Parts: sequence; C-alpha cells; structure tokens
Amino acid sequence: MSLPDYKSTGRQPSSVLSRSPVVQLNVGGHLFSTTLSTLRRHPDSKVAELFGSQPKVSTDAQGRFFIDRDGSHFGAVLEFLRSEKLPTENIQEVYTEAVHYNIKELIKRLEETPELFGELVGRQQFLSRVPHYKENIEVLIRIARAEAVAARRSTILICVMRTEDDLGFYDNAVNSLEAGTESAVTFGPWKADPSVRDLLDCVKMDIARRGYNISIEAHAPERSFLSKSYDFFYKLTFTWW
Repeated sequence: MSLPDYKSTGRQPSSVLSRSPVVQLNVGGHLFSTTLSTLRRHPDSKVAELFGSQPKVSTDAQGRFFIDRDGSHFGAVLEFLRSEKLPTENIQEVYTEAVHYNIKELIKRLEETPELFGELVGRQQFLSRVPHYKENIEVLIRIARAEAVAARRSTILICVMRTEDDLGFYDNAVNSLEAGTESAVTFGPWKADPSVRDLLDCVKMDIARRGYNISIEAHAPERSFLSKSYDFFYKLTFTWW
C-alpha cells in the first residue's frame, strides 16, 4: 500500500512503535530492520520526523512501515545512521538520498569525498560559468529526439566559443558551414581554466547520465581554396539502436 508524501491513512503507527523498539521497514519494496533510536539519531532529519512521537508513515499489509520511495540505496543511509560508516560506492546516488532525507551530517561527509568534491567544487563551479549550459543540454536532447524518427542516429552540430575573441568570429564561422546545415547549438564563452575538450567531456557526461548513447567528434566544414577554416564546430551523435 503506497502513500504519497508519507501521510497517514488512519492506522495508528504510533501504537506499533510503542510496543517495540525494533522497526520493520519497507522502502519501495526493499525490506530493512532497525531500531527507533537509529532512525531518530539525527533529530532534524526527515527520517527522524517520519518516526517521531506522531509517525508520518503508513504500514503495508504485513504491518511494516512503508516509505513510498525507491529503496535501492536506503541501506547505505541506514548504515550511516547506525555506525556513521560512509558508502564506498554509488556515492552520487546515496548523496541524493541524504539530501532527500535531510541528513545534514551525511550530506556534509559525502560532499567531502573526492568524488563529490571534484563534482561540486570543480566541475559544477566551472559549468556555472558557461552561459546557458543546462539550457543547451536540454536543447540538444530535444533536437536529437525530434530527429530520431525512422533513424538510427541523430547528429547535431555544436559550436564552442572558448573566449570573447572567438565570439568575434561567430558570424564568419557560421557562414562557413555547408549550405543546408542547420544552425549550431553554441556554448561559451567562459572565464575559467578548463579547455574546450573539458567542456565537451562535460556535455558528453551529462547527456550520457540521462541514459543516451552519444559520441562527439570534430567537424571540419568544407571550404574553398580561399576560405578560412574554423575549428569551433563539433558533431554530437546520438545512437538509438
């Protein structure tokens, strides 16, 4: 029996909690056994709130307390509540659960791990300085999906302008593209150390995390003998099957 937002259905979970310090949990179909003291270890967390003096959870058909959320990584959260032991794998996924349950100490400890420190302090700080980065990722996915009809691949042109000086060549660069080529999705410029290759790695990483199979390669526009060549363009290819 699922219950959005953990609202009570009229049963009396508080009476169940008062009978035993051992708590049986069903988190999205994943079963756990623990104690009230463990669940209440961080009083300002959502977990402690759910199992307070007036519990905000329902019970399933077997009488277990039910939380309507994917429980794949709840075990790592519970282990931290028990022993303060940090997970050694699936760090990003456990971090997402820690944020959801507002376990501030676990959030802080995970943010200090090399994996999340690099992501939050390095990569995300860099991407925050790339204009319209998140919006461009959504545009790329939307265009790719629109072009996927009866096709094995969708190919989109992207233009990366690393500096303000590069931006000054934008019009000439776009005009150098082959006739009939759709306009490119443009990234940049940015004021940070990472290179164009670093930006392309981020684009590939963030789209791949959404479940897409993609590749990126340089695109050299065809040019006449007298025309100038620009190296701002890359082909991003989504492979569907």
